[in-house]
Amino acid sequence: MMLRPRLLLPPVLALLLAACAGGQQLQKAGDANAFDMQLVSTLDWSRIKRPRFEAWTIDGTDLNLLRIYSGVRANEHVFQTVRQKNSRPDGPWFKPTMRPDEIRDVVLDALREEGAANVAGGDLRPHRFGGTDGLRFDFTMTSANGLDYRGTAAAAVRNGTLTLLLWYAPAEYYYDRDVAAVSRMLDDMTFVQ
Repeated sequence: MMLRPRLLLPPVLALLLAACAGGQQLQKAGDANAFDMQLVSTLDWSRIKRPRFEAWTIDGTDLNLLRIYSGVRANEHVFQTVRQKNSRPDGPWFKPTMRPDEIRDVVLDALREEGAANVAGGDLRPHRFGGTDGLRFDFTMTSANGLDYRGTAAAAVRNGTLTLLLWYAPAEYYYDRDVAAVSRMLDDMTFVQ
């Protein structure tokens, strides 16, 4: 099944189209660096890199997608699309002083803004990424065409900016197949100091 483009933000869609034009590279299982993070994966990924965003997929973006955002600044959309404006003070804007539940909530709001329905978060928990405090949470959502997804997220605030990793896959088959490997990769992520 295909996700309708409105579920993906225009920058995500643009990156995916760029990948089709040759901007994609293979990330073999093993050690990988993404921005200032060290990740270890037991899976092979197709990887699309941009200056502050990466998209990783195993079987195609409709079947699994890891979105990695680095350096989300104060008053910036958590998916780095736009900055906060006085005309729109409420929205999924990042603030460095946010509590873990507020970070989770703005991420879920950003997914709703993309067109996802039935978005819900659960199992919010603190997590240490090496020497850095952060958080993990799980979520569910339904795409615009009715496909149910499950996902997991990792986030940390460092030097006043947010790092966010968001992975999701259809609840039927793909999520169950890869969730243990992806969760281990996110749990074991460390920041390069």
